[in-house]
Amino acid sequence: MKVGMKSVLRIACSVGGCVLYNCLMPKICIFPRVEGTGGVASFRLKFEAGLAARGIETTNDPSQPADAILVLAGTRNLLPLRRAKSAGTRIVQRLDGVNWVQRVRWTGVRYTVRAEYGNWALTFIRKHFADRVVYQSQFIRQWWEDWYGAARVPATVILNGVDLQSYSPDGAHERPTDRVRILLLEGNLKGGLDSGLFHAVSLAEILSEKQNVEIVVAGGVDEATQHKVKQVSNVPVNFLGTLPREQIPFQARSSHFLYSAEVNPPCPNSVIESLACGLPVVGFDSGSLRELVSDEAGVIVPYGADPWKLQTPDVPALAETVTEVLRDQPRFRKAARARAESALGVDGMVNAYLKVLLDER
Repeated sequence: MKVGMKSVLRIACSVGGCVLYNCLMPKICIFPRVEGTGGVASFRLKFEAGLAARGIETTNDPSQPADAILVLAGTRNLLPLRRAKSAGTRIVQRLDGVNWVQRVRWTGVRYTVRAEYGNWALTFIRKHFADRVVYQSQFIRQWWEDWYGAARVPATVILNGVDLQSYSPDGAHERPTDRVRILLLEGNLKGGLDSGLFHAVSLAEILSEKQNVEIVVAGGVDEATQHKVKQVSNVPVNFLGTLPREQIPFQARSSHFLYSAEVNPPCPNSVIESLACGLPVVGFDSGSLRELVSDEAGVIVPYGADPWKLQTPDVPALAETVTEVLRDQPRFRKAARARAESALGVDGMVNAYLKVLLDER
């Protein structure tokens, strides 16, 4: 079949979950080249590694010839996309959620400007350049379609995935036996995105009425917020900062559950990585959390207020149900890993993206 500038014959078989291609190998541009430790940067590294394992060449330069371009984020550099579009190169846009918190609470000038520009760039690419759209969750798809209307091109949903060997229940850990350790694993809890952190403190304080509890926070938290948390919290809170990816499985295995702190999470890698490590996930039913976490792999309760207004959720209701996770850790940890194995592996994710990027028009 004809794919971009090359003819690629697809072999209808797989080895270890990896789709094989022969003859002239395709080349995929992943743009822009997002750097960092989580979110889009984490996806880029996983996806590039998955393509390399399949012998597929990648580039981050949209001016180079390629069979398809996968657009990961908003960018000021739109001219190369316009040229690629004119040349007939397939452009696939991977969409996260819409930036919205700045419309509800003050997040600072810099964050607000970047967030609104990001929304404009994403909507412009979706409307004028994209030949296919990939949403990271059904929640994201519904969100975009509610706010901006349905895409004018074919669209699909592909959940994020994780390396099930690197993120595993097997391995070293230091999970305490004399206290409950709550893990918060977020890329960024700065700039007005910290409300979930204070909800975690409220949850821990309720649980601490019957047992010792501590909170471990892995992610970006500014010093002012750290100071405020320690002033209001009656339980120990340990801020680890942003961790290298290779340290995340150890922290997940060393905790009793992950509290998903983000309000209306689009498709959080922290949840997927925790499930893969056998860590149960607890949180409120907003965003995509219910899509990712099965009833056996954690506890998701009704928010109890309006998350879109960043109102305070029903923390006591969550605290009441979390006790079940603590009473039967083996069952929930086993179910968490099973959920990741069934739907959240990186191989399945890469293969799904390849189908959208390279299949016949």
